[in-house]
Amino acid sequence: MPLRAASADALARAHAAYSRGDYIGVVRMLTPLALRGNPRAQALLGFMYENGFGAPQAYDAAVDLYLDAAIQGNPFGQAMLGLMYDKGHGMRSDVVLAYKWLNLAAARAPRRERDYFLRLRNAVASKMSPAQIHEGQRLALVWAPGRP
Repeated sequence: MPLRAASADALARAHAAYSRGDYIGVVRMLTPLALRGNPRAQALLGFMYENGFGAPQAYDAAVDLYLDAAIQGNPFGQAMLGLMYDKGHGMRSDVVLAYKWLNLAAARAPRRERDYFLRLRNAVASKMSPAQIHEGQRLALVWAPGRP
């Protein structure tokens, strides 16, 4: 089985395990994929660590995983990293960087997720000055995959 198909199969099994509430199984399935650089696995494993599902809650680990996924252009990883910046979980709070990552997530997300990411971005923007919003927009515009 080609590597991409094997990864897709492992992700499908992890989603099924999540639906059954087998969170420890999810973490076991996602960890090897995340270590191999799969951005979907990184983002999902970050969610598990952020919330303490199947592993001890660890904001630092979640941030690292979200960042790895976000740098590769994964919209869920970008959105979750933006929320971590907004809340200051695992890092200092920074609304400009929160806006940047949420803006990128909304721009890259499939239609079914886009409106949700836009609402999150706009909620962060409601706490920002016009200058901060401008800087967040600038950072999103100059971002390219592979860069933090």
